[in-house]
Amino acid sequence: MNGTDVQPSVPPGVRLGQVSFVWRPWLVLVTLLLMTATFLVFCLSMGVGDFPISLPRVIATILGRGEQVDEFVIMDLRLPRAMAGLVVGIALGVSGAITQSIARNPLASPDVLGITGGASAVAVFLVTVSGGTAAAIVNSVGLSAAALAGGLGTGLLVYFLAWRRGVDGFRLILIGISVSAVMEAITTWLLVTADIRDVAKSQAWLVGSLDDRAWSEVRVALWGTLALLVVVSAVAFQFKPLHFGDEVAAGLGVRYARVRAVLLLCAVLLAGMAVSAAGPVPFVALVAPQVAMRLVRSPTPPTVASGVVGALLLIGSDLVARTALPISLPVGVVTAAIGGPFLVCLLVRANRR
Repeated sequence: MNGTDVQPSVPPGVRLGQVSFVWRPWLVLVTLLLMTATFLVFCLSMGVGDFPISLPRVIATILGRGEQVDEFVIMDLRLPRAMAGLVVGIALGVSGAITQSIARNPLASPDVLGITGGASAVAVFLVTVSGGTAAAIVNSVGLSAAALAGGLGTGLLVYFLAWRRGVDGFRLILIGISVSAVMEAITTWLLVTADIRDVAKSQAWLVGSLDDRAWSEVRVALWGTLALLVVVSAVAFQFKPLHFGDEVAAGLGVRYARVRAVLLLCAVLLAGMAVSAAGPVPFVALVAPQVAMRLVRSPTPPTVASGVVGALLLIGSDLVARTALPISLPVGVVTAAIGGPFLVCLLVRANRR
């Protein structure tokens, strides 16, 4: 070694009062470009329909400068569906980034860990079970709240079953796959034994769809997701050292068990919120963090970029589902067509390693 050795470049740090962070220009640039693309696709999706509206008119209407007809079509008829896609995509993307970071495995997602399966099982149970008590529960609580409770309960079950003086990522995934299989079996049994009319209602919800979204559903998902994102942002700085292992995190003074539990709870609630608003849309939480990680050149799934990619993927898939074929399809069909091959690629890469 000599004096001419080149030292590795270190990203510059930024300090704002008592808060400091590393400035990564590429990450910020890519995230801003993804946000711009998401906004354009978001506006484009609201312009497509039986009454087509150009992109400049859609943007003008959103900014409050549109014509009265455009305002009615966009704000009352199409905006709830687009907002549902935006909120659900962000919730699934962030949830997938958290679970993959905690498990340190690209295969970890709410789909694999059984969270969406538990939400689906509880929702199908309430739809298919007959009787006055069940009907009263459905009418008073609603299908969305039941799905959220089912996702939360399944996520907590997986966490406690995987706990052995800490949470190991490999054990978490194995238990999640087992619980997911059990929930799918319960859902199948409920569909086989139910009335054919209830089965039709359940199947339409199980595919994952943004059709016929109401403002009431969107508002609940929006405010719930925003509240959870605030909690994730507050804990995110303490979560960074966990990527280097529990021993390093403990040496830096991070209470890693508590931080991991809070973030995993937020991930479960975000996934449950998404399922309650749009049904179990498959593979978005799996694909979005991996795509974002490669775009921003990060060693771990970036939370903000993952949420933006999730929104872009879901809104874009919904646009394709409505326009690419002669008939309109649920968005879950398109995300499954994208996520299936992506999952196979991840498995092949993991096998090679």
